[in-house]
Amino acid sequence: MHYKAIAQSDTGIVKNTNQDSVLVKHVRWKEIEIVLAIICDGMGGLSKGELASATVIREFDRWFDEECVNELPDVRMNVIGEKWRLMLAELNAKISEYGQKENESLGTTFTGLLLIDDEYLIVHVGDTRAYYIDRKVNQLTKDHTFIARELERGTITLSQAKNDKRRNMLLQCVGASEKVKPDVITGRCQPGVYMLCSDGFRHQINDREIYNAFNPDKLKNKNVMNTNAGYLIDLNKNKNEKDNISVVVIKAY
Repeated sequence: MHYKAIAQSDTGIVKNTNQDSVLVKHVRWKEIEIVLAIICDGMGGLSKGELASATVIREFDRWFDEECVNELPDVRMNVIGEKWRLMLAELNAKISEYGQKENESLGTTFTGLLLIDDEYLIVHVGDTRAYYIDRKVNQLTKDHTFIARELERGTITLSQAKNDKRRNMLLQCVGASEKVKPDVITGRCQPGVYMLCSDGFRHQINDREIYNAFNPDKLKNKNVMNTNAGYLIDLNKNKNEKDNISVVVIKAY
């Protein structure tokens, strides 16, 4: 499997700082292509959310540079997933300890995607999302939010959820939870598009608009991928999205 990857992040129309942190790394090891993509959406007063998300990104950047090669060539994605779980538990304790020391509440979501040859790993905490796009837009992750839980229980409808003031209420995030329990998802890569995004990217636009921009047949090269990602970010801003807006797009072929 081969990959093309791009990322864009925008502060948006209201906030003074971008508390989203994004990481994309794409390397070749012998004949194998490896892509690491992560979006963390930080939360907290002043620059604290940015600090939380950047701290997590920095640790996974280090892991990729120093430890990822140790997983090759005998790749076991479930083992890497457990290592990532432990990393997030340690980061949760570290950020929480800092917050208590500074008397600040801060934390971050985490959605990470690792592609190695024709296998993928997703580890997820919070309400950033991973998608797979082929003939339609398929959500791969489940939001760890109050609204997602109530939708699953059937206590509210989808139309009610869209306007519910509690839609951003997280059930867990890294740094602000007593314990984090990340979802770990593994599978075989298929030709198409893998997308990660912060919640600010998806609140104001729908699956049809996402598909029209990221239909795999349209994404011929990185220039088109960047242009279409920028178009959707601008569309969100034109629709008055107030949050930071981040997206990673990876074409698998």
